[in-house]
Amino acid sequence: MTKILFICHGNICRSPMAEFVMKDLVRRRGVAGRYVIASAAVSREALGSPVYGPARRELARHGIGCAGKTAVQVAKADYAKYDYLVYMENSNLPRLMGILGGDPAGKCRRLLDFTGQPGDIADPWYTGDFALAYAEIAQGCQAMLDNLEAKHGV
Repeated sequence: MTKILFICHGNICRSPMAEFVMKDLVRRRGVAGRYVIASAAVSREALGSPVYGPARRELARHGIGCAGKTAVQVAKADYAKYDYLVYMENSNLPRLMGILGGDPAGKCRRLLDFTGQPGDIADPWYTGDFALAYAEIAQGCQAMLDNLEAKHGV
């Protein structure tokens, strides 16, 4: 069982989009039972809030639902619980390391680093470009899943 936690600033846009995109990908590949997939925030600002409307609508445009998801914060215990803690942009890393107390096993990775075009996924809360965020997240999730299949023989 591979356990993945997607992480962004508030857990209302990018990380829940990644959570539900990846859940859709593994479901369509018939390997959903091999994965635990969740998402969380490095901040406390939006705790308990549902997925932000424009992010929810962008997922729906692609036939992906996210009903019932509310924002939660990463906890130190998540480091032991998950195999991969996947953040959306480098600005998430200092707070993530502060919460986790470091990354001795190298579990923390930036999502687009799984692709041939590493980089940050800009926060659509500020850019307003939820379509671009979705496209980059989908690309990152696809590359990550391909990587996991190759690495773990899934």
